[in-house]
Amino acid sequence: MQKFTLLLLSLVLLAPLGIDLYLPTLPQIALGLDTPVSNIQATIPLFLLVMGVGQLITGPLVDNFGRKPIALIGLALYILGSVVAATAAIWPIFLLARLIQGCAVCCTAVVAFSGVRDRLSGDDAARAYGFLNGALNIVPALAPLLGGLLADAFGWRAPFWFLSAYGLLIALIVIVWLPETRPAHTLRVAGLPLRQYAGILCQPRFLAFAFANAGALGMVLTYVSLAPQVLMTEDALTPIQFSFAFGANGLWIMLVSAFVNKTIRKAGRPFCLAMGFVAMLLGALLLTGGQMLPTAWQTHWALYMLPVAVSVAGLAFTVGPATSYALEPYQQQAGVAAALQGFIQMAGGAAGSLLMVALPIAEKSALALMMLAGAALALIAWRCSKKMHGTLTAL
Repeated sequence: MQKFTLLLLSLVLLAPLGIDLYLPTLPQIALGLDTPVSNIQATIPLFLLVMGVGQLITGPLVDNFGRKPIALIGLALYILGSVVAATAAIWPIFLLARLIQGCAVCCTAVVAFSGVRDRLSGDDAARAYGFLNGALNIVPALAPLLGGLLADAFGWRAPFWFLSAYGLLIALIVIVWLPETRPAHTLRVAGLPLRQYAGILCQPRFLAFAFANAGALGMVLTYVSLAPQVLMTEDALTPIQFSFAFGANGLWIMLVSAFVNKTIRKAGRPFCLAMGFVAMLLGALLLTGGQMLPTAWQTHWALYMLPVAVSVAGLAFTVGPATSYALEPYQQQAGVAAALQGFIQMAGGAAGSLLMVALPIAEKSALALMMLAGAALALIAWRCSKKMHGTLTAL
């Protein structure tokens, strides 16, 4: 079973690698394609937006046609998108490549988590989900460093050639070793379950918690999109220095997440949502306050990364409790509710990030504004949680 879990992990990693590996090269890509860096920044939330929308479509597909065929289609799209990105000579072609990659990870992510549900249950499934999600936390800490080293040695196209090779390797592994895990009694879905989606969307409680997740993710996406411009162009960090700074923040999120899991047992979910609100609000205030200091100080990387560290702690406090609150009433519709929650989180967060990146304001001001939006949505979720009953001992 360990081999099976590792196979699923290889599929899960396609999404974070597609986001984090090329971050240190954003200014170089903009220069190489002769386009504003804001265009390259926008490809990150667009990637997540496509992935979020795709969850509503690929969920029924894996039930109708099986896990393995959809995984192979996703891997073929991932390889194609990576090759197109690596060979792009103009901005529209690069954008097309990123959209293709976003479509690809819709397939592979759904297959990976469906596979756990198919083969494992109880404590075994919980450990598998924990293993997969733990890997998702490690990749943002390590992938930028690998991408920076590849770009430093071979240029900005090298990370995308790496993604092409990785996708090809995983495709071969899937063909040879990944079994078809769809249960024989799986019910086929005729189109999208629109009636179930509509019924869940009519519930204010579900929307409050789902949009709290979207606000927190939007804040992180805005930070990820703007960090290369702020840290490497304004603050003059090298790609390698940027990779270490970005990776340290990824490790920080892991530590805070472990702390949050213990805090839930002792203080409860409403307290964690309140802490999420406070952390994002404090991050916005610190980032705004730093812009009021003398101009010579404003280009120090710490004035950007310290408020970010405070604010991303708010993400860790918010996402777990909000997700559990959102899905609790839907034991008989868990799959549909989870797909809809994931769609709102990813598509809503990506849309918010795209809006902030597009605003004609400074990068730090855009991030501070998104932090405030995330704090406001966490506050609404906290107030809603005060009306809820029940307990949760761990995530």
